[in-house]
Amino acid sequence: MSKNYINPTKVITGVNTRWSYANIWDPKSINGGTPKYSVSLIIPKDDTVTVGKVKAAIQAAYEEGESKLKGNGKTVPALSTLKNPLRDGDLERPDDETYENSYFINANSATAPGVVDADRQPIIDRSDVYSGVYGRASINFYAFNSNGNRGIACGLNNLQKIRDGEPLGGKSRAEDDFATDADDDFLA
Repeated sequence: MSKNYINPTKVITGVNTRWSYANIWDPKSINGGTPKYSVSLIIPKDDTVTVGKVKAAIQAAYEEGESKLKGNGKTVPALSTLKNPLRDGDLERPDDETYENSYFINANSATAPGVVDADRQPIIDRSDVYSGVYGRASINFYAFNSNGNRGIACGLNNLQKIRDGEPLGGKSRAEDDFATDADDDFLA
């Protein structure tokens, strides 16, 4: 492949993408399936550049995977009738303010993603990456047709942490819990 080849199904998200359910250090099995690395990428709706790139990559994956999506049928189902990885947080998670005015994509991989900081240096300390950080993600889209389920899925390639964010999931960070003087709230 030439260096000038551009993969139409690959996207690098914007810097305001927030990571949730970040299972990026150890693979986890869901419903007894093959253990995978995964992350839910929360993309603000006003990040129209990233949203546009994602929609174009989904369309490209649909076109590339038409024969797989067709299966034994006579025609390829319309993209609008298939499982779509770009989901609307306002519709699917209306009671969760984290997903307000955002889309989200669940990306996963059987192999560990590379994880780097804003300077593209590998992140070694696992505590530096948690659900709630902001960063870019390298993802790719592909068609699937398995066990009666058809659609477009999202693969996770690599992650780049850009900045810290409020941790999601209600767990506080040790640095925040012990930020006050030792006796300040002893009896509180």
